[in-house]
Amino acid sequence: MISRIGFGYDAHRLAKGKKLILGGVEIGSEFGTLAHSDGDVLLHSIIDALFGALAKGDIGTHFPDNESQYKDIDSKILLKKASDIVLTGGYKIANVDSTICLQTPKLSPYIDDMRKSVAGVLDIPHENVSVKATTTERIGFVGSGEGIAAYAVVLLVTDNEEAKLI
Repeated sequence: MISRIGFGYDAHRLAKGKKLILGGVEIGSEFGTLAHSDGDVLLHSIIDALFGALAKGDIGTHFPDNESQYKDIDSKILLKKASDIVLTGGYKIANVDSTICLQTPKLSPYIDDMRKSVAGVLDIPHENVSVKATTTERIGFVGSGEGIAAYAVVLLVTDNEEAKLI
């Protein structure tokens, strides 16, 4: 068994009157993300982790924020495209572990829906997707309410000896 680990990170500024989408789920909030796409920092961090595990660049390499085709795009579409690249390379996604950093609102009511959404896009059991949320105790850009950040780690596995040559 060959395994590869990838790490991803994303952050966006928050603005009043924008939608807050996390893990493909709309979160009730008066503040949302400013971004070229839908600004889903959770999915963006997972995408970066997938590409990182394959040593294939990052989200900006594959989905540049200066291309109109990605303007306001649903990040679930981008996650699916990233997942397809993983599968085409001969790997399977074993699990995802992620953390969202946001001062408010509390995300606990949305966690299970986010896990199911991510699992659905990746076509893996939702038990293999971890989504956690934390504040930064009012420290930094997250704590001041200026922004949101997310971190993700993924494990890719394969039995195919040639897959390691991607």
